[in-house]
Formats: sequence, C-alpha cells, structure tokens
Amino acid sequence: MDLITSQSKTLIGIILSLHLLCLFAPFNFNWSAFWVGVALAAVTGVFGITLSFHRNLSHKSFKLPKWLEYFFAYCGVHAIQGNPIAWVSIHRHHHRFCDSEKDPHSPIKGFWFSHMGWLFDTNSFVKKYEEPINVGDLEKQSFYRFIRSTYILHPLAMGALLYAVGGFPFLVWGMGVKSFVVYHITWFVNSACHLWGSQPWNTKDLSKNNWWVALLSFGEGWHNNHHAFEYSARHGLEWWQVDMTWYLVKFLQAIGLATEVKVPSESQKQRMALKNNDVVAT
Repeated sequence: MDLITSQSKTLIGIILSLHLLCLFAPFNFNWSAFWVGVALAAVTGVFGITLSFHRNLSHKSFKLPKWLEYFFAYCGVHAIQGNPIAWVSIHRHHHRFCDSEKDPHSPIKGFWFSHMGWLFDTNSFVKKYEEPINVGDLEKQSFYRFIRSTYILHPLAMGALLYAVGGFPFLVWGMGVKSFVVYHITWFVNSACHLWGSQPWNTKDLSKNNWWVALLSFGEGWHNNHHAFEYSARHGLEWWQVDMTWYLVKFLQAIGLATEVKVPSESQKQRMALKNNDVVAT
C-alpha cells in the first residue's frame, strides 16, 4: 500500500503540473502546436484509453496481435493516467464495487469527488482499494511490468521530444492542453455518466447513458449499456448511439487484426430487458 500511496502522490503532482501548464496556452498559440495537441489527444485518448486500456485490457472485449496490443497500450501511457497495470486494476475494482463505499470514484460523495476529487483523497483511496490482485493477466507480461517500473520516464521523454521539435508552444499544447482535455473527458465518464442520463438496463448501479459524454469520449458515454454488458466491445448498442471506438474496432476486425470481438446477443439483451420489466412490475 505504501507503493500505491507513493505512486498516487506522484501522479497527482503530474496532473496538477499539467493543469498549470495549460495557463500558458493563450500566450503560446500557433497552429502547428494546436494541431500537435489535437493529434496527441486523439492518439492517447482513443487508441490509448478507450480502445486499449478500457475495452481491450480491462474487459478483454476483443483480441489483438501482441505487437498491436502493446502499441495501443503505449499510446495510453502517454495519456498520463497511470501505467496500464494500475489503470486496469482500478477500473476492474470500480466494476466490482460500483457505486458502493468501496468504489474508488463513486458519485455518492458528489460530482466533484467522482470527477477528480478521488484522485487527491489518497488516504480514502487506500482504505477502499485492495492490493492489485485482479490484474494477473497483465502482471505475467514483461512489457507491462517494464512500463510500470519505468513509467515516469516515458512522458518525460515525450515532453523533451516536443520541446526539441517545437519549443515551449509544443510542450504547452502537446502535453498540457492535450492532457487537460483527455483527463476531463475520461473523468466525465466516472462522474456525469453516474449522475445524469437514461438508464435502459437494470444494472443495479447508477450508470447512465449520456449522449454528450458519448460524443466527447468516442462512445464511452453509453455507460449504462457498458455496465449492462461489460464484456461488449460495442457500447453504442442502438444504431443512433454514435460510438467511434466501436467503429475503429470493427475496422480492425474487417482487416483481420481484431479477433474474438464480443457483443451482446439478442437473447442476452432480452434477458436484461426482462429483468427491467420485472423491476418495473414490482
């Protein structure tokens, strides 16, 4: 637990520093720096967090060749939300204890706590969080152990590269603004999607489908769908529920790179719908 506390405090310091770096953005704007920020936000947020850390590593919704799995995971490293083992462990813990006292970022303590306050409440987090015993699949792989042991070096190297190529504006937009955007979009799934929206499935938690979060987060905002069918690579289950990450998975499947892609069957949906009807009837 001492290691978890130390790593949490380090990440908190990085998060605060990147937020402060954003204050320089208006004074260091140029179009090249802006587009670098946009590109890195897309790569780290979509390929890294939503596709890799969440749907592929946390829920095993599909399989990728190891070289591609590791590439996408490395994109997630540069989202600066923690190493893959830690991120996946916390997320699996969230699903196991969703919206209970042991949930790391439950909204029962309010919007701001679930959005970002839980990151700064280190003592409370340690009490809720068990030792990371739920990531044995990642612990077995030397790549993820290496990333964990060298984690801080990777964003530092990226920052140095950006500064070498484009000076301070590239550092501000490619590290600060990019991270700010990806952080808060990710955190809205934890906060807004457990407070506001529709709940078509009886998941016995507070997860909601929230359309505006879904648009911002490339499909992650169809959160009640996700909690109903955690294993599904597709979160936008209706044709009108835009899910850009799912479209990317489908593309990878079409070219033979994504296999064993999991989606809920009609019978699974009907069983969940029947549960809903039972709840309404009572």
